[in-house]
Amino acid sequence: MTDLRNPFDRRTFLGAAALAGAGFALPARAQSTPDAGLEQHEDTEYTNMRRNISSFRELDWRPYFDSTRNGAILVDTTSRALHYWSEDQSVYKLYPTSVPVSAELTRTGRTEVIRKVKNPTWSPTPSMKQRNPEWPDFVPAGPDNPLGTRALYLSWQYYRIHGTHDTRKIGRKSSNGCIGLFNQHIEELFELAQVGTQVVLI
Repeated sequence: MTDLRNPFDRRTFLGAAALAGAGFALPARAQSTPDAGLEQHEDTEYTNMRRNISSFRELDWRPYFDSTRNGAILVDTTSRALHYWSEDQSVYKLYPTSVPVSAELTRTGRTEVIRKVKNPTWSPTPSMKQRNPEWPDFVPAGPDNPLGTRALYLSWQYYRIHGTHDTRKIGRKSSNGCIGLFNQHIEELFELAQVGTQVVLI
């Protein structure tokens, strides 16, 4: 059994607890194909992303939102992608994500961003702690934190859209319920989204 308290096994812990995710952004009306915009990237993160993601589909906001007031985020758990539209619809972004590992951990429906946190800290939920009593009660901000560098807290308790320092499970079912992105892409989304941004998970 891995001892997460002393020493802190960063790789094992992040692999199990983190919400692994990856993202790239497309301009409005760009084609959303799995390899779009990736040709210039040769690093391991994008190689893994290309391998893990099976499909994308470009979606319109209208079937899911009455308007784009305050901006709109649509998370498609089937294609493992997050769509963002700005309020005036001049900005459209599409990011590959990680999604919950099982149907039991997957929540769908309508929520919103209620808080934005830079360099978040992390504590396991009571159910996580019950399943994994060896996990620490608190992890400060930094490279060992499974929330990465930014977190958008949702009105659903314990649910977040956040970054990750572990990029090995890009595009996979790997989270405990949250939605994960590459750190560089949650940082971009963090600046675009605001408290009150609408969120729908399908």
